[in-house]
Amino acid sequence: MDRAVPVLSWPEVSARRLERSALSAPSKTADPAETVAALCGAHAQVLSAAELSIAMRIDGATRGDVRSALWDRRSLVKMHGPRGTVHLLPTADLPMWIGALGSMPATASPFAVDARMTPAQTDEVVAAIGDVLASAELTIDELSEAVVAATGPWAGDLVMPAFQGMWPRWRQAMTLSGHRGVLCFGPNRGRKVTYTNPQRFLPGFRPLEGRAAQARLVHRYLHAYGPATAQNFAQWLSIPRGWAAELFRSLEGAIEQVDLGGTACWVNAGDTTMASSPPRGVRLLPYFDAYVVAGRPRDLLFPGRAAERALVPSGQAGNYPVLLIDGTVAGVWHQRRSGRRIHVTVEPLTPLGPAALAELDEEIERVGAILEGKPELTIGTVTTGAHA
Repeated sequence: MDRAVPVLSWPEVSARRLERSALSAPSKTADPAETVAALCGAHAQVLSAAELSIAMRIDGATRGDVRSALWDRRSLVKMHGPRGTVHLLPTADLPMWIGALGSMPATASPFAVDARMTPAQTDEVVAAIGDVLASAELTIDELSEAVVAATGPWAGDLVMPAFQGMWPRWRQAMTLSGHRGVLCFGPNRGRKVTYTNPQRFLPGFRPLEGRAAQARLVHRYLHAYGPATAQNFAQWLSIPRGWAAELFRSLEGAIEQVDLGGTACWVNAGDTTMASSPPRGVRLLPYFDAYVVAGRPRDLLFPGRAAERALVPSGQAGNYPVLLIDGTVAGVWHQRRSGRRIHVTVEPLTPLGPAALAELDEEIERVGAILEGKPELTIGTVTTGAHA
């Protein structure tokens, strides 16, 4: 490797990521939308986890502040984001996200040939979804009825295996509709999920041109999670590796190469300054926190037994809430709520010393305040065996 390429160490990179993720210390100035922008989205399949993930990065914030940003101020929007999974994204960033996600190559359909829609049918369904949600918040049944009425009986054919039943054909286009900027989540109606059009959150927005949006997203990603490879970016978005590599090559001059542990990685051009102090702090990160989902190399973020306990066999992160100590995964944790009481069990991989225990006590209090409950801590033992 060229000697002019900056050589970075894992502690330097870890400390910088913690700082930029507001995990070294909660921000005293950022609001929920600014925090989510810095994270490149917050995974929200489990909304309570997203609320904790965001609020823990803001000094004095609670889950109520995140909910207000989402449903009252509408500075956040809940929609299908990276990897097609449900995320909270900043409403102001919709032009970038829709421009990027809507222009990236589609993944192969997992459905049988006779269950799929033609490109023309897909476009028809996406247009229908956008139209019927333009001024409404509909449950899935109401949306299904409206889409079938607008397109034809073929859209309602029950051809998609789902849980213990079958879904109508048109539902194959739900994620795509999100990525084309015509579908997002509305507030629940009782216990029922509703959907609406994100134009209602940001009226009149237009997606950025595809290549410009993709480049902007790469820069955001590298600022938060660099140094990283094109392959890391591809895995984060679930897009073809070759396509991601070509995208990175097209950004020559705007991004630059560095050496992390002997691996050629990328950062934004000129962004090679590392944090001035080593990674520090004890944190309890919820399901699918952005720091661990995007964090690579996995063997450095999840060293030794941490990988066995907190990663699934495929290497996917986020399925287990993790105990983070000084920037690396050092155990798992879980919670059980009973009224206002929140029973928190932390399972460290190695015994915690007095200083770490004191920090953990503070972190537990923060979790309780964010979740608006009274926490009770139990120190458990990591279950033996991988993924037990």
